[in-house]
Amino acid sequence: MSALTSPQTYTALAVLMAGDAAACAVPVAPIEKALNGVHFPLEYRWILVGSKAAAAVGLIAGQRNSALARLTTAMLALYFTLAVGAHVRAHDKPANAAPAVLFLALFTAMTAKGLPEREG
Repeated sequence: MSALTSPQTYTALAVLMAGDAAACAVPVAPIEKALNGVHFPLEYRWILVGSKAAAAVGLIAGQRNSALARLTTAMLALYFTLAVGAHVRAHDKPANAAPAVLFLALFTAMTAKGLPEREG
């Protein structure tokens, strides 16, 4: 089993997504600054909270259903594709876009690899 298919990886990423959803809900100053930097409209920021919370649920539940895991990681790859696009469109510094690029690569690889079907 590789790190891309490890249940611990999915759990850790679910915790990260849940924490990110909570940080967006508050909103925490660095996240608010980043969203302002890419000109993400204030009236649509609630969507980020719901999508990140749903991603956390999908990453946990996906450990029991490989199709759900693949769907969740594919949607996260799409999310981070849009995030990278927002950074590019805003002419943001590459360092600010780096986390989105890394998560895009990670979730794309996880989607391609998929989870093995559970036995039993």
